[in-house]
Amino acid sequence: MPELLKNKYFKDAFIKKLSESIQKVYPPFDTGSFQSFLYDGWENKELKEKMRHITLCLNKLLPDDYPESIHILKQVAPQFGDFEGMVFPDYVEVYGLDYLELSLSSLKYFTRFGSSEFAIRPFLNKYFKESIDLLYECTQDENVHVRRFASEGSRLRLPWGMSVPQLKTNPEVILPILEALKDDPEMYVLKSVANSLNDLSKDYDDLMLQTCERWFGKNKNTDWLIKHACRGLLKKGNPRALNLFGFKASQHCVLKNFCCSHNTLSMGEDLIFSFELHNMDNEPCKVRVEYAIDSQKFNNKVSKKVFQITEKIFDPGIHLIQKKHSFQDRSTRKHYPGIHTLSLILNGSVQHSYPLQLKSN
Repeated sequence: MPELLKNKYFKDAFIKKLSESIQKVYPPFDTGSFQSFLYDGWENKELKEKMRHITLCLNKLLPDDYPESIHILKQVAPQFGDFEGMVFPDYVEVYGLDYLELSLSSLKYFTRFGSSEFAIRPFLNKYFKESIDLLYECTQDENVHVRRFASEGSRLRLPWGMSVPQLKTNPEVILPILEALKDDPEMYVLKSVANSLNDLSKDYDDLMLQTCERWFGKNKNTDWLIKHACRGLLKKGNPRALNLFGFKASQHCVLKNFCCSHNTLSMGEDLIFSFELHNMDNEPCKVRVEYAIDSQKFNNKVSKKVFQITEKIFDPGIHLIQKKHSFQDRSTRKHYPGIHTLSLILNGSVQHSYPLQLKSN
């Protein structure tokens, strides 16, 4: 079983290294008091709670003067990275809101070692224009982490991030940021741009698709970005998104002869099913084949999840397709007994639906 994130980061070795590194550049820092403050109630805290608790404990022992504390932390930060490096921008988030210029430049610096994407959110809420200007400036930076900070920090729906109402009511402001990064040479940045566009599609699909249509066909990396960004719309069967990638409705391509291993199954069992794709045209047909499971949930509501089977060009003729679906519980998917429905989807259109009975063990 994968290690819980709250146990993976901020371990004793990190705490020791952090306190000793600060003491080297700021001798009055009391490492013993820091660890005493820190471990009070430590085990019960979740990941982000631990990060914030470290910030609060640091503030008890660093100078009262914020600029001086930032100067100390800037000397220490390059020794750290990954999620643990986010302690430094978190300090800016908590104590730097009244120091706009220093704090924004510090977030840009600290993001090289641990992303400042969460810490910029309060600044966007208080100093929207200045923060957006900083994020756009970051798009031109040589450092890949700084460029990614520009797209992650400006996301409309940043996971775990503070909501920024002005981003949701004025989504056009992020487009110059994404435009500047759409041809970035690093996949790390392109994935972030794609995720930002995917966020945009949930509230402003027309604006998002206009952007994708304008960018599409320029180079393969940007095309990959657009495809990744449209993943949610494609699963929803959005005709405009499907058409962008050549998945068009056709009377000559149909799914037939569905067959499944059993209609009634128990928790944890696998369902094996097959069907035929008939391309009755004289030309190859580009298709996206998916299946959806409408699942019974604990509150008697129905939840739909779409799974991709294949996406390819099929020659004329009959093609057998077989698939296995697991009803094993996972961290991201829990099953409940009751009637479920399996639907076959071709280029966004449901072709057939079949009932399934899931029983408790």
